Amino acid sequence: MADKIMMTTAGLKEREDRLEYLKTVRRKEIAEKLKEAREQGDLSENAEYDAAKDAQSDNEAEIAQLEEILKKVEVVDETEATLDAVNIGNRVKIEDEEFHDTMEFYIVGGQEANSLEGKISNDSPVGRALLGKKVGEYVQVETPAGEMTYKILEIQKAI
Repeated sequence: MADKIMMTTAGLKEREDRLEYLKTVRRKEIAEKLKEAREQGDLSENAEYDAAKDAQSDNEAEIAQLEEILKKVEVVDETEATLDAVNIGNRVKIEDEEFHDTMEFYIVGGQEANSLEGKISNDSPVGRALLGKKVGEYVQVETPAGEMTYKILEIQKAI
């Protein structure tokens, strides 16, 4: 299988649930809007019909994208993540050595990354630097602001 996509169990479930919603609930909603728009008569100047067709196209594109992603997923079982070194599925607390700020990240696969939720990709510069490192070790990461040094303070299971 080419280009495997690493994903946590939670991330897989989110995508499977989203796919199910799009295929069942959302398709029915769009079909109803199309039906209502058709009942209004002339489709050539019907903005509601055009909007419903656009929504249908977007929905089918998202379904196809999710199905393609799910074909390539390799699930990382967070319950099996060890605490001896950073891996996908771990929560990691680090300290910025220059400013002494502490941060906590959840290391996830690229498809799950969400900086607002503290989820960083294993492929991001910080994620890559942290993988395989142990508590007490330092990592250096090249950022737009220059090279940053972080100390790993704690490794936890995400669950």
